[in-house]
Amino acid sequence: MNAAQRRDLIVKRLAQSDSPVSATVLAGECQVSRQIIVGDIALLRASGSDIQATPRGYLLREKEEGILRTIACNHSEEEMALELNLCADYGCTVRDVVVDHPIYGQLTGQLRISSRYDVERFLDQSRREQAAPLSFLTRGIHIHTLICPSQQAFEGLSRALEEAGLLLKEGER
Repeated sequence: MNAAQRRDLIVKRLAQSDSPVSATVLAGECQVSRQIIVGDIALLRASGSDIQATPRGYLLREKEEGILRTIACNHSEEEMALELNLCADYGCTVRDVVVDHPIYGQLTGQLRISSRYDVERFLDQSRREQAAPLSFLTRGIHIHTLICPSQQAFEGLSRALEEAGLLLKEGER
């Protein structure tokens, strides 16, 4: 298989998958190294493919159903599970996390967390890798981009996060 055929295969594989596909899995399927796949992904992105990297692998960005909202939060690392589970309970997908770093500017981490199962997998990976969340860099302050099924779901989630003390309050910084 030549490079063009391999890249076509990668795009088709991502288009058929309901969940992220890791570079290691793609490398095994294409019988090349993981680094070759990483390079292929970079070339595919440069040529216009809307491929997103998540902590669990690559996926083609699909048309997002629902309404896009952002929410500013401030909490400890220990409260992260509560925050993410509340989002899932209200049917909202946590698309990403954004922090405003004093040196690097805005840093964004792709999450794509939609269920309690996703939350548990994310937290397990974080513990296994001993990786601190991006909000650690900003003492807990961060923004999430959410995809919510409705305005009512977003408003319910906002109230629940506020009641739990997880929303960033006016003047907090």
